[in-house]
Amino acid sequence: MEGRRRKVILITDGDPIAQRAVEKVAKEVGGRCISLSAGNPTPLTGQQMVQLIKMAASDPVLVMFDDNGDYGSGRGEQAIEYVVKHPDIQVLGAIAVASNTRWVKGTKVRYSIDNEGNIVDDAVDKDGYRDKALENQIYGDTVDILGRVNIPLVIGIGDIGKMHGKDHLRYGCPITLKAVKWILERSELHDASTARREENGEKAPSQAH
Repeated sequence: MEGRRRKVILITDGDPIAQRAVEKVAKEVGGRCISLSAGNPTPLTGQQMVQLIKMAASDPVLVMFDDNGDYGSGRGEQAIEYVVKHPDIQVLGAIAVASNTRWVKGTKVRYSIDNEGNIVDDAVDKDGYRDKALENQIYGDTVDILGRVNIPLVIGIGDIGKMHGKDHLRYGCPITLKAVKWILERSELHDASTARREENGEKAPSQAH
């Protein structure tokens, strides 16, 4: 895979339960999970993550980021910024994971997946319940950075691998799996439409979340 940009999906959760869920989902979609990126807080620097992403056997590469509730820009958010800006990485999208973390600004999302697996045009809380009072704002541990970097697709989700058991490993983590597939399906459509525009000499429109 030398010479081409690696396709990556960012996931803003890294606890042990999330790790097992992301590893399971990566296998389901034929990709790879950077298991070493799991931890509270994120144990790797952005540079170390890029090195591991390049070594992964196949795309998409699912990478976890976690600030462990640190105030301000923690290690997870710093690593996200490095990965997003790296010229060898193509970030397809990000899964913004809701939590009960305080002192966060959150990030706007156009869509979320609730704990029943429905795509909704609102934000969800940690348990995966749709909440119009959130005004499309996902509040989570490592999500503030998502609104400040150029990520084409961002979808909100409850606590990965949990949500009152509805995203449990024994069920195949269906909510997380659907979020990853949602990004993959739309990124393929985006790639195809971009290619057509380039063939016709057209400019690509700016993307909103």
